[in-house]
Amino acid sequence: MEYIGEVILPSGGATMDGESVGKARILVVDDSKLMRKAAHKMLGDEFDVVTADDGVQAWQTLGEDRSIQVVFTDLNMPHSDGYDLLRRMRGSDEGSLSSMPVIVVTGAENDEAARMRALDLGATDFITKPFTTVDLVARARAHANNQRITRRLHAQATVDALTGLSNLGGFVERLQQDIAYARRHGAELSVARLEIVDFRRLFLYHGRQVADALVLQVARLLRAGIRKEDTGGRVGLGGFALSLPAASAAGIDAVVARLREDLLAQPPVDEQGLPIPVVIAAAVIAADLNDATTAKSLLAQCEMRLAAPQVDIAQATAATLVRVDRAPGSEPAQDAVPSAPSVPDQVVAAAIAPPAVPEDLPTADAAAPRAEAPAAVVLPPAAAPVAAAPPVAPAPPAAAAPPAAEPLLLDPLLEQLAAGHSRAVIEKLPQVIGRLLPILRLLGPNQRAQLIQFLQRLG
Repeated sequence: MEYIGEVILPSGGATMDGESVGKARILVVDDSKLMRKAAHKMLGDEFDVVTADDGVQAWQTLGEDRSIQVVFTDLNMPHSDGYDLLRRMRGSDEGSLSSMPVIVVTGAENDEAARMRALDLGATDFITKPFTTVDLVARARAHANNQRITRRLHAQATVDALTGLSNLGGFVERLQQDIAYARRHGAELSVARLEIVDFRRLFLYHGRQVADALVLQVARLLRAGIRKEDTGGRVGLGGFALSLPAASAAGIDAVVARLREDLLAQPPVDEQGLPIPVVIAAAVIAADLNDATTAKSLLAQCEMRLAAPQVDIAQATAATLVRVDRAPGSEPAQDAVPSAPSVPDQVVAAAIAPPAVPEDLPTADAAAPRAEAPAAVVLPPAAAPVAAAPPVAPAPPAAAAPPAAEPLLLDPLLEQLAAGHSRAVIEKLPQVIGRLLPILRLLGPNQRAQLIQFLQRLG
């Protein structure tokens, strides 16, 4: 199993789009040592210049150094010329390479047909020898600035606003680039998926503030647990994904173990300050990098593993733990995550879930969760929170489930009120208010203020 990717918000020295805060990085490709030295002299004060002596070396440099923003290349070179480099870059699966500005340096030997061929292969601009320092710097500055703006706008469109991790589109795009890189270099690649189980139900019971705080906590732990070259993404309401190159099974287990330990030490709390039990399921696969493998297919494989039968919550330990499903042949790190006595072999650990909520309650979307009151609202009696216990302690036998509460139908009560039978409605008010509390928690600050003002006017 391997780690792969890049964190959108690395610590220090980089912006949100992953670019260095310092000089723009430029690749100059020319078989003439004199021209490479001249490029360093002309551009070195304003840009970070790297050089290659032909298309083969340039292609290798581009694959290893993703901070390069602009390429200057000669056309006529031995082994692999400028045309070949253009063909490779424009045919790349990686968007950063296929769209990177390439300025072709032409000389007296390059006629109009040669320039047209370069243009057809995707050349961005041309500069003709001999050129002055001003000419070269002007070209470099214009294209580097344009590339920086383009990357920044692209990063903003592919970042999850709440966590700062990649969103689903950004993660899929980056994972596809990592697949291409792994194929090209014969490297291994692993993908991990983590899911906060029953996140929608937790949201409905405890509100958006608690749910967002939990998502931020998990995102922070994942970012702290992966390396600079890894990618973390939020791919659903309570779903996360990691693209991981060259990571050992022990390394992945360590990330999971730290996540578990932190959630045990600092669990999310409800409005009364009581801990909220959480289940986080995790699946890890070692990617099969055949020609049919895509980012979406790898994520689909992870989803299938997460959809496997869950551990029996009633038989698990009363603590916040993590389940991990591994690819065949990978072994867990010793003592990485303690296991519960009744948990199956594939399950490293599990947890008590939030109280069940009837399926007819409204769901929430990621951007702005909203709820519409159904005609018949059915809410269960309030359940006491479960206190965390040591991971290895077995849970007491499950008590018999209390009898289901009689459904409370709002429409008949409203009809009685309209008919003037207010006493019957007043008798039911405590039940109505108690059953509606989970929905009222969905109100935003402004909506709550309006509700309070309305109730005060009634008094």
